[in-house]
Amino acid sequence: MSNAKYDICIVGSGAGAGPIIYELSKAGFKVLVLEKGPWLKTKDFTKDEMTATRRDAYTPHLKDERHVVEKKDSKGKWYAQSTEDTGSDLWNGSCVGGSSNFMSAYFHRLKPKDFRLKSEYGPIEGANIVDWPITYDELEPYYTKVEEIIGVSGKVLPHKNLEPRSTPDYPYPPLKTNIVADWFVEGGKKEGFNIVPAARGIISEPKDKRQPCYHSNYCGSFGCSSDAKASSRAALINIALDTGNCEIRPDSKVFKLENDSTGNISKVWYYDFNDMKQSVEADIFVVACQAIETARLLLMSKSDEFPNGIGNNNGQVGKNLIFAGGGAGSGSIRFDQLSTEDRAKFDAPLTFVNQTLLDFYEIDNAPELGERLKGGTIDFLIEHANPMPKAFRSKYKGNTLLYGSALKENLKDYFTEQKRVRYEIFCDWLPTDNCNVSLDETVKDKWNDPVGKVKLGYHEHDLIVGNYLAEQAEKVMKNVGAIDINRSINGNPPTNLIAGGCRFGNDPETTVLDKNCKAHEVNNLYVTDGSFMPTGGSVPHTFTIYANSFRVADKLIERLRMTSDLESIG
Repeated sequence: MSNAKYDICIVGSGAGAGPIIYELSKAGFKVLVLEKGPWLKTKDFTKDEMTATRRDAYTPHLKDERHVVEKKDSKGKWYAQSTEDTGSDLWNGSCVGGSSNFMSAYFHRLKPKDFRLKSEYGPIEGANIVDWPITYDELEPYYTKVEEIIGVSGKVLPHKNLEPRSTPDYPYPPLKTNIVADWFVEGGKKEGFNIVPAARGIISEPKDKRQPCYHSNYCGSFGCSSDAKASSRAALINIALDTGNCEIRPDSKVFKLENDSTGNISKVWYYDFNDMKQSVEADIFVVACQAIETARLLLMSKSDEFPNGIGNNNGQVGKNLIFAGGGAGSGSIRFDQLSTEDRAKFDAPLTFVNQTLLDFYEIDNAPELGERLKGGTIDFLIEHANPMPKAFRSKYKGNTLLYGSALKENLKDYFTEQKRVRYEIFCDWLPTDNCNVSLDETVKDKWNDPVGKVKLGYHEHDLIVGNYLAEQAEKVMKNVGAIDINRSINGNPPTNLIAGGCRFGNDPETTVLDKNCKAHEVNNLYVTDGSFMPTGGSVPHTFTIYANSFRVADKLIERLRMTSDLESIG
């Protein structure tokens, strides 16, 4: 295989990689993308539940690639287990476009105060809270760019925590919603809450070669068969390929970044489709292969200059891993409590609700929690259309496991006489010393490389905020007629929302990357997946990862053009 020199080599192809692939290809630079997974096209995505969510069709087989997860037991003692043994994994999507192919695509912006978390709300004992090295104003133009280029639908309505915007609205009108969306808005008004439309990274009108959402009702966790979902593959990479400047190498598992005597990366090594070792050279290297795997790759890339892993002489790679704090809850709306007309509208095969409550993004009216603290986001939903989870939930009535006729009756009731409505809560997962990534030297992957060891500790403050938000959500749930409401607010991380591990900042002693996501210790290495985030905010991370990647793309183009100009002068 050719070792041709490229302007830039990008490891990974998800939300942190897509904007750089797109912008640099369009700017005329030669771009190589090394993607560990296969190159699945739109036609390859199925709505079959067994394939998409019950098997590892889109993620690595745990016998081949696994993690070691470290948790506390009921007595507070840490223990470690391989995900091959437990069956629960930390993979979200391994293919061209990464997990952005399978996201639910709730696109909330961070708020200005998210960038000043420590300055605004002060320190919290046991939490490694810091301010960001950039401001909301620096990122705002790139949020706008994401909305236009990737395609975001919604409707901007005023609310007390609305962030400043340079445009009055989203470029695509809101998606169609179930009638329950209106009920949530009215249910919120009864409590004095202002529930507003939620933006989605899903187009409601045609764009380029992409078709609008056709409301299949199988969205989150499923690949999009119309390309309406704003995946890195559909929205960015497909366009980059049309320039002729972008090369994608799927089934290419990078295992080492090799540096020269100056500390710069000279080449990357990867296993190809046949598990043969290959290498490639480039001027600049970008790593964006998911926060856990990015930290793992840097830690595995050891040399005389970097005995603890490349860019890790300060020991910060893998530290301060974060997820999304909060949790979820649900309740049932019985059809026999509705009018014939409302039942028909509610039971229609239309599962989008797209309503969100942001009144409590900052909590200043709860004396029992303190004067003022950071809160979060509450999104309202209908349960996924997938039949299997519904069937699993029907196995019990109360605490009784059902069999035979009783199970059949419960299944029939669940599927034909009710529908569950849900809420999801997002609040800060505070970074701590007990949430990090290291290498496990005893458990290996199929290439005999050490797997990532992920320590999953959380801060109790996350649960305090999560439960307060759940109480507010459940007031609305009761107002729409939901019964049997339950909640799950705990320290179990949502593994589809992973960030941190290579936080950016101005101090080379305490951070891995500078404000432009370049490694402090390596002049030609950038990290642009969620790893850069020192705190996660109280929203899903993907929108911010996209925006930051567009921001870094501008810095890379500026750098490469400057280098080219200097070479032409020389």
